[in-house]
This record gives sequence, C-alpha cells and structure tokens, in this order.
Amino acid sequence: MRIRESGMPEEKMWNSFFDVQAILKELDVDFRTKDLVEVGCGYGTFTIAASKLIAGAVFAFDIDEDMVSVVQKKIEALALTNVKLELRDVLKSSTGLPADSIDYVMLFNLLHLENPHSLLQEAYRILKKGGRLGVIHWRKDIVTPRGPSLDIRPSPDTIATFLEEAGFRIHIHSVLLEPYHYGFLALK
Repeated sequence: MRIRESGMPEEKMWNSFFDVQAILKELDVDFRTKDLVEVGCGYGTFTIAASKLIAGAVFAFDIDEDMVSVVQKKIEALALTNVKLELRDVLKSSTGLPADSIDYVMLFNLLHLENPHSLLQEAYRILKKGGRLGVIHWRKDIVTPRGPSLDIRPSPDTIATFLEEAGFRIHIHSVLLEPYHYGFLALK
C-alpha cells in the first residue's frame, strides 16, 4: 500500500534537504544502538549513515523496487555487512520482525499517510522496552522545495498526539532540523 506522497526527486536534490549526521546525532542514533529499523529507506540516505554508527544490524524496508535496487548497489559498493534490505509493504505485511526485538525505529517523512497509527503500532510492537523511535517530517509552517502538500503534512502537535496514542513517551518534542524538517524522539 503506497502512502500519500510527493514523489522522490533525483538523489542529489533529495540528499541536499538533510544534514544527515546532525539529524542522527540529534535523534540519538549512535554506537549504543544495536539493531535499527528504517521503514521507507528511499535512496538509503539515512540507512547507510546509520549502518556506520550502530553496533548491530539495520533492517531497511521500502515498497519501491527501484529504491531497493539503488540501496542494494550502495550496500555492495561499500561492502556493508550489517544492512538487511527488503522490498516490503510494511503497512500491508508488517516488518516480519519479532516483537520486542529492535532497539531503534526510524520513521522519516512518513507520517502523512492516511492511517499513521498502523505504522506506529508496528514500530511499537517490534521495539524492545525502552526502545527509541525517531520521527522526522517536513515542516508544515513553511513552503519547501519538495515534500507532500502542506494540507496533508502533520503538524508537530498532531505527531505528538499520534505518538502518545500509540503508547510512546516523548523524549524530544519537535526539535527543529533546519532547514525543512522537525523531529521527535520517543520511547517505548
């Protein structure tokens, strides 16, 4: 099931929207993280960077066959052994990972989907007690060069509500991730 989207721009443009290292640092992705999941890995912008920071495996999922192919080539070129990449519709089939098995889940630029609760429920299910959920999303208060239309972007308050309804405790609330995003860190 595809979510409401704005389409992926070419990779160079996409990567220019993020300070990847700063975002991962701000949202607490580091050597203390053993296993991490990224749903909607796209070009692997965060997948590849996270794989070099954490102690365990990155389980990366995307619904787009072209994106999975791009990331697979990067994994091979970099000889990464800790990235487990899968073409999978997580909304339809879950991650397939055991409950309470993951230390960190990244949901980046995804919560504008029509039913974000199902994705958050899956993240909650697979996270260990005390596990962390990182969320970033396009800002709703400014026009950005890409991203979903402003009318379907969730506000920070809306995302906070989604997180609390899914059972998460918010650790970092709506930190600004210049220039186009904001982020949350939540705990199971």
